Amino acid sequence: MQSIVDPTETVDIQTPVEATAEDTAAAADGEFSGLKVMVIDDSKTIRRTAETLLKKAGCQVATATDGFEALAKIADGKPDIIFVDIMMPRLDGYQTCVLIKNNQLFKETPVVMLSSKDGLFDRARGRIVGSDQYLTKPFTKDELLGAIRAHVHT
Repeated sequence: MQSIVDPTETVDIQTPVEATAEDTAAAADGEFSGLKVMVIDDSKTIRRTAETLLKKAGCQVATATDGFEALAKIADGKPDIIFVDIMMPRLDGYQTCVLIKNNQLFKETPVVMLSSKDGLFDRARGRIVGSDQYLTKPFTKDELLGAIRAHVHT
């Protein structure tokens, strides 16, 4: 296990020794080729990690540091799925999710909440604001791709 340190947080990332058959199949058949994914997180480490994992699977990835920046990018890019951190400055993940789900154009777009907290209250609040899934950080590549498989019909 490799540890990547950000000035504000530590994130453990599992470094695979070799690609699994499922990973190879996903990349080979372009399972996620052209799929548009938005990652919203104030942590540069999380954004870059998710972006790298998703791009290797063939996704087109857009990133934003907070909800305000994300809303403009979502309107322009029309992502197929959105991953959003809960704890962010200015506009948090819950508020961002509500704004996305209340928009007629994006209410059907899957939103997956990301958080370092794994509490029942946080998960319940995520459901109340309309999120489709909740992933706890640090997440794995399998969890990210599994969320896409569960919510995006390619």
